[in-house]
Amino acid sequence: MPVPDLPADVSGVVPDPRSAPPLRWGILGAGWIAGTFAEAVRRHTRSRVAAVGSRDDAKAERFATAHGIPTTHRGYDALVHDPQLDAVYVATPHSHHREHALLAIRAGKHVLVEKAFTRNGAEAREVLDAARDAGVFVMEAMWTRHLPHVAALRSAIARGEIGDVVHVAADHGQWFPLDPAHRLYAPGLAGGALLDLGVYPVSFAHDLLGAPETVTAVGALAETGVDGQVSIVLGYPGGVQATLSTTLWSRTATTAVVSGTAGRIEVDGDFYSPSSFRVVRNDGTSWSYDGGTVDGFQFQAAEVARRVEAGETQSPRMSWDGTLEVMRTLDEVRRQVGVVYPGE
Repeated sequence: MPVPDLPADVSGVVPDPRSAPPLRWGILGAGWIAGTFAEAVRRHTRSRVAAVGSRDDAKAERFATAHGIPTTHRGYDALVHDPQLDAVYVATPHSHHREHALLAIRAGKHVLVEKAFTRNGAEAREVLDAARDAGVFVMEAMWTRHLPHVAALRSAIARGEIGDVVHVAADHGQWFPLDPAHRLYAPGLAGGALLDLGVYPVSFAHDLLGAPETVTAVGALAETGVDGQVSIVLGYPGGVQATLSTTLWSRTATTAVVSGTAGRIEVDGDFYSPSSFRVVRNDGTSWSYDGGTVDGFQFQAAEVARRVEAGETQSPRMSWDGTLEVMRTLDEVRRQVGVVYPGE
């Protein structure tokens, strides 16, 4: 099965993030992943983080000091209405992505929303409909799609290096001790392995194969009722499959393998971050690609800047339809595993 919508002449080269036009970013939420984004923007792009908003004044001040951010806001409403900002990065828990994305959209800001985009497909549709009505850019922050090794991998497949793709395998597991107060174990914060970790292998399979025809999942729940571990099989036309897994209970290899009729591509762990891969062909030949780079979030930040400058409202690398299709797959997995979040 060929990769969907992948032109044969794809270069496999990602533009230098410093070549993207500058944007003035506001960060909504002041946690760890927000800090990672702030540093990547500061070190590797011409954009700048101009403000951060938090419900905790002291937390906002500490974050701003740590990352050289000139302005802090108490609360998120003040942040999204800051006239010096072009775009807002939503870095709060999944349970609040819909609320905070809509807040920024209604303030006329372009928005980058951390993965998983929302708790479910219905919330995702609401956010994207609002973005369409407002005419602003919105993208799910699936940074993997913008990384150099993924561009090179897609290029290798498009050139026929491994023939037609017949199978994709990927895993993402991390070890977290049971703590009901931790966001990953908290149903009220849309916790669980799937939305935080499993979204990476699901989105990786979607990037290469598109939306599945069938979804089969088995899982085990943590004591708090969120998914602790899930295994997934996605089915596609012509017998093509993806086998994916995620867990909160083990630090897995976090690798990926794309298998085709003429060979395979083995992606080193962590496959979802800047990584390397090997192409191993059935004829005995092989070659390697080293996609290692510092940080990585700068590539998605640069993608937002380029699309905004061009007057576009979405990115072809993480389109609105793509986000909705991934969310529908996650919804079906949760349905089969038996995870429902409060308020759904």
